[in-house]
Amino acid sequence: MNFFFYLAAAIALISTIMAISGRNAIHALLNLIISLLAVSVIFYLLDAPFIAALEVIIYAGAIMVLFIFVTMMLNIGTEKKIEKRWLNPRVWIVPSILAALLLVDFILIINGLQIPEPVDETLNTKQVGISLFSTYVLAVEIAGILLMAGVIGAYHLGSQKKKVTHRFLKK
Repeated sequence: MNFFFYLAAAIALISTIMAISGRNAIHALLNLIISLLAVSVIFYLLDAPFIAALEVIIYAGAIMVLFIFVTMMLNIGTEKKIEKRWLNPRVWIVPSILAALLLVDFILIINGLQIPEPVDETLNTKQVGISLFSTYVLAVEIAGILLMAGVIGAYHLGSQKKKVTHRFLKK
């Protein structure tokens, strides 16, 4: 199991780095899907098959596909000025510091981690569904409204026509 765990972890790290450093938005999103699938394999290896399935269905299957459709609809990545601005090394100083702080935090958490004993009680999909639509129904509805508002906003941003002005009317 250790070999497959480390292999999935390496794939997740490499694909995440490729997603962050990719110049093409669609390729970066596809690399992020590979990273999410590798994380799903890690969950499965840690004896959490339900969370692994949710990772594939919700994140890699639904949300990332939505991001890819919105990116294609908005034609992101066609402007070269924005890409050149992000290639400036000074832009990456703050994100690099934040990533280093998160790495140090993660290492400190892993060193002090106490692994609990596994519980024989399992959680099935019916219990999760009942919990989502009874206890957390307001959060589910708000998340659905926010996702729909994002899709409608992306559609309106992507469907706006460019104003054509006559050359004599330009200032």
